[in-house]
Amino acid sequence: QLQLVESGGGLVQPGGSLTLSCTASEFTLDYYAIGWFRQVPGWEREGVSCISDSGYYTKYVDSVKGRFTISRDNDKNTIYLQMNSLKPEDTAIYYCATLKYYCSNAMWAAGGESWGQGTQVTVSS
Repeated sequence: QLQLVESGGGLVQPGGSLTLSCTASEFTLDYYAIGWFRQVPGWEREGVSCISDSGYYTKYVDSVKGRFTISRDNDKNTIYLQMNSLKPEDTAIYYCATLKYYCSNAMWAAGGESWGQGTQVTVSS
């Protein structure tokens, strides 16, 4: 199974910013739509954002629209999630995954295939 690696999590105060990165060392992400997901222990995993393989199409869950930006640099084999104006309710483990559905598909968040190990984001004063 393909392995992705997330990084960039940490502790930040409310209103602060973090940028998460998702990369893979053993395969190219160029041909994959990629999703960012988050999960709080005891709660269902939530699809946060996705990006098409070309990077031209993006989608966000309503709770992060206007605050988070997903992007990709295929030359660096990396997908980013820029998170601004962070709120305590953004606290979760964040995962990236390759998607078996197009990002434009309404079911994209149900199509995670190859996952990373996650990175913890904690928003607290």
